[in-house]
Amino acid sequence: MSNLPDPASQRPTILIVDDMPANLTLLTNLLKGQYRIKVASSAARALELAATAPPDLVLLDIMMPEMDGYEVCRRLKADERTQRVPVIFLTAKISVEDEELGLSLGAVDFIHKPISPPIVLARVKSQIEIKAWQDFLLDQNGWLTKEVDQRLSEINQLQNASIYVMVSLAEFRDEDTGNHIVRTQEYVRLLAQELATLPRHASMLTGSCIEQLVRSAPLHDIGKIAIPDHILLKPGKLTVDEFAIMKTHALRGYDILMRAGNFMGTHGAVLAFAKDIARHHHEKWDGTGYPDGLAGEAIPLAARLMAVADVYDALRSTRPYKNSMSHEQAADFIIQGRGRYFDPDVVDAFTRLAARFAEMAEYWPDE
Repeated sequence: MSNLPDPASQRPTILIVDDMPANLTLLTNLLKGQYRIKVASSAARALELAATAPPDLVLLDIMMPEMDGYEVCRRLKADERTQRVPVIFLTAKISVEDEELGLSLGAVDFIHKPISPPIVLARVKSQIEIKAWQDFLLDQNGWLTKEVDQRLSEINQLQNASIYVMVSLAEFRDEDTGNHIVRTQEYVRLLAQELATLPRHASMLTGSCIEQLVRSAPLHDIGKIAIPDHILLKPGKLTVDEFAIMKTHALRGYDILMRAGNFMGTHGAVLAFAKDIARHHHEKWDGTGYPDGLAGEAIPLAARLMAVADVYDALRSTRPYKNSMSHEQAADFIIQGRGRYFDPDVVDAFTRLAARFAEMAEYWPDE
């Protein structure tokens, strides 16, 4: 027994819809040599057959009882399963208005009764070929979409790996940064999602934008890899001169990320957010921060979010030169800094989320 597919099963399928048996027989005999034929003598049966197994073409009579061909066409085009199936009307109506109505409903052509076999064969062949090309292009578009998605996934994985490597470098230099990075990343996510509920921020803080912002947050202190060990790892309080050097980590981080972007030949959204955060997360709302002394909304929103997340976490953390604050003390400091150190909108969001911040600080404690 041969396992080869039946050639007839590979033929395009045509659904013929007409309430007159003689017309169904005539069209079936005309087309069955080249196509697989299905017939329906009522509108309801036609819609059932089309929905069950969408054909490649519908030859549709207009004048039928209970439901005319126009309504059948409307329903076919409204159904996602059949909306791409071409419809050719079979009709004795020859007015321009009738054809305009049919075409407006999505039909591709009209064949007037009494039918001419050569015209039927030619027009059916033409629409079947068009449908085949459309299906081919749709398949190609689907394949290309999958290929693009795969390439983007690979790029994202490479970008994530690059971010991980850079963050790991900072962690190796400063053992106190491990869970600080995780906590501040999640604090930023919470704040951004809360701000997104406000009309003035909703257009910028879309779901994809927030994810990109969160991915960039761990790079906020990447510039510390350029700070000398005797300053970065000093167990006591820094001198004025040492602190001046420590503050350069903001610009150093920005420069590192700028060079990384130039080397990769791209400055995508993640890198753009990372540069904003690295350079400006120590700016203050009143303009007294560093390195550029920006004030108010001149400070990038990503950096304003990180400023609150970073300060809260620093206050909650124990360091060789300081004790940690309680959640209540740290939260009070943030609230007292509203409109002075921090963006009022971000502080208000923090106030609404304060309990969640406390939970996260407990969930990811310093080791």
